Amino acid sequence: MVIDTEEEFDWTAPFDPASTAVSNIDLQPLAQAVFDAHGVVPTYVVDYPVASTPQAAAVLRAIAADGRCDIGAHLHPWVTPPAEGPVDTRHSYPGNLPAALERHKLTVLTDTIAASFGARPTVYKAGRYGIGAATPATLRALGYAVDVSVVPHTDFSADGGPDFRGAPEGPYRIADGLCELPLSVHFVGRLASQGPWLFHRLSAHPARRLRLPGVLSRLGLLTRLRLSPEGGSLTEMTRQTRAALAAGTRLFMLTYHSSSLLPGATQYVRTEADRRHFLATLDGYLHVFLAELGGRADTVTRVAAALMAGQAPGR
Repeated sequence: MVIDTEEEFDWTAPFDPASTAVSNIDLQPLAQAVFDAHGVVPTYVVDYPVASTPQAAAVLRAIAADGRCDIGAHLHPWVTPPAEGPVDTRHSYPGNLPAALERHKLTVLTDTIAASFGARPTVYKAGRYGIGAATPATLRALGYAVDVSVVPHTDFSADGGPDFRGAPEGPYRIADGLCELPLSVHFVGRLASQGPWLFHRLSAHPARRLRLPGVLSRLGLLTRLRLSPEGGSLTEMTRQTRAALAAGTRLFMLTYHSSSLLPGATQYVRTEADRRHFLATLDGYLHVFLAELGGRADTVTRVAAALMAGQAPGR
């Protein structure tokens, strides 16, 4: 379980260094109560506005102090010191920054998290999933052991981001001492086995214009799903997990953004009723995964450590 724990901002507007409100952090205990009920210990990957705001840090610090969560790092470069470099879409992906600037910003974020939470983070998730060529070396230099930025079967290159279409669905080593745990993205439907090849071609411009991906999805032939209550129903999340299990997948990562608990902050939760449904979806999925499917929950750091040691997670 990985939560992108960040400020509220308008996802459709230009990136604004002044948008640093973090009122959504006061609402995180609502979801944490669901995790506690299922014995799940999430990792909150926090960005600079959260880590540097005393009240926000105190909310999460209280949860971490009881061992009910881990704290990682999440770099939004446009709101992280130093205030250098362009603020635009391309450079909202931190891996597109000059290597020295990416390292400087990540150093500031890491040190701020250490000061606010009493320990240096070892789990990293790039803002907008934007890892770059220099990122692994920077992460190792700063003591990180796990990256959780990769989104398989997904291409962000249209506005300058990384292309993950060739990335593995499962964990892998990206540098000496650095493990990658990708987000859970899988294909479902009768053509799922051909998903990586077929979806890439259907997403090309002429096919998009004909809306072929949507047509195949409605026919139950091919759908790409990300394991998240943001835009994913309990039915879809369960379908994704069952299909991935049948195909041999054994490691799943559920993700969402902290701001989705603040009605109106994201497109996924507009009202109080939406938030109740969001929390119910989390609760329902964890019940399915743990009770019905016999899954086990563990932290990012423990899973990665077991994998790097060549062991089965949790053993």
